[in-house]
Formats: sequence, C-alpha cells, structure tokens
Amino acid sequence: MEAEGLEPGAAELGPLEGSDQKLEALEEQEESEEAAGGSKKRVVPGIVYLGHIPPRFRPLHVRNLLSAYGEVGRVFFQAEDGFVRRKKKAAAASAAGGKKRSKYSKDYTEGWVEFRDKRVAKRVAASLHNTPMGSRRRSPFRYDLWNLKYLHRFTWSHLSEHLAFERQVRRQRLRAEVAQAKRETDFYLRSVERGQRFLAADGDSTRPNGSWAFAQRPTEQELRARKAARPGGRERARLANAQDQARSNRGLLAKIFGAPTPSESREDASLVRNS
Repeated sequence: MEAEGLEPGAAELGPLEGSDQKLEALEEQEESEEAAGGSKKRVVPGIVYLGHIPPRFRPLHVRNLLSAYGEVGRVFFQAEDGFVRRKKKAAAASAAGGKKRSKYSKDYTEGWVEFRDKRVAKRVAASLHNTPMGSRRRSPFRYDLWNLKYLHRFTWSHLSEHLAFERQVRRQRLRAEVAQAKRETDFYLRSVERGQRFLAADGDSTRPNGSWAFAQRPTEQELRARKAARPGGRERARLANAQDQARSNRGLLAKIFGAPTPSESREDASLVRNS
C-alpha cells in the first residue's frame, strides 16, 4: 500500500536513541537464540529510512527498484514544505514566461520503506547505501545515490504517532498565530476608534492636539486695570501717576540747571553717614 506525504514540513525522523552497534548486537543475539531453540523463526518487518529523494522520484519508483531485493510493504514520502513549493512554482512560472500551466512537479524530502523481513531490510540498507539509484544508462536517477539507513527497533506505528504529533503541533501553532493576529487587529481598531472620538470631541479634526491648558501671566496694564477697578483704586492710581510725574520733572530740572538728581543726593547723603 503506497502512501504519499499529506502533511508538508514534518521534521526529519532519525533512529531511536542508543548506539547502533548495541542494537545490532541485541538483535543478532535474539536471532541466535531463536535458531538455537529450534522453533520456527518469526518474521518481523523492518523499516529503511531514505534521507535523499531526487526530483520526480515517486513511491512507485522506489517500490519497483527495491522489490528486486525483497518484499516491500508500505511506503511513505514526506512532501516538501509549502513555502518551498510556492517558491519553486513561482520560479517555474517565471521561467515559462508567466504561463499559468508551468511544468512543476511535487517533490519530496524524505521517505520510509517497510520490508516484510527486517533481515532483508538490513541487507538492502547495507548493500545499496551510497550506490547509484538507476542502473540503466538512460535512467533519470542514474547520477543520484541511495541514502539508506536501517532503523533498529522502529515500527510503522512509531512513524504514524510522530506524524500525528507533528500535525497537532502545527495546528496549535497556527491557532496561536491566528489568535495573535486577531488580538493585534482588535487593538488597532480600538485605537482608531478612540482617536476618532477624541478628535470629534475636540472639534478640530485637522489638529490632533487642539485643546491647550496653560495660564497666561497678566501684563502690567492688566494689573493696573485690576487695581483701578478695586474700591479706592482710582485715587491710588492717580497719586502714583502724580508721584511718577513729579520725579520725572525733578530729574529734568536737575539736568537743566546742573543740580544733582534726587537719587544722587540720596547716595551722597548715605556716603556721608557711613563716613
């Protein structure tokens, strides 16, 4: 049963933790114990990991190529990421002159092949690793090399669980991104509405800061007007004007007749007192 990749962007799966040599030794010991017991050997499926899949390489191709070494069961290819796919599709469309129907094929990044017998899977991974995929001269995969690795103690259920976990993580990440975008949009709309209300209440939509709050310091004329408006203020203002006029007249007469001004006479008197 062939199964192509339905969910793009899954992380690369590696073998289980532990040393490969220890796992091989344990499996060889189990096989030797079964052979020594004389019981019928139980056929255990084995999975081979494909780390490199050339362009236009499909599950049907790998089934036809590997069926010559043993019975092949399920095959799964992981499709490339959607962003990379869109980039390749746009590049193919631009190379084709902007045509909508450009020659672009869906490619894959990695794959898993299940053999009916794990011993066959071990021999295939050991013998075909780093060898050309296509034996014929006209084969499109002649210059591509097999990148195979046998996965010890790895079953098809592990692969299904991992893919389901990756799908769940991707959905949760997508939901979180959508919720974040919704919160940002709501905050922007609330800010716009608040700004519109503020401008409408101010009455001047062209000036964002139309209402000023400051206190102007009163001028000297305003202070005099306030004092004159008080009861008896006019008389005090009249006396103050008369005193100012008398001082100005005294200064003018002193300049004309050469007499000291009232301020100079006061300074001389103060000097005499100090001496």
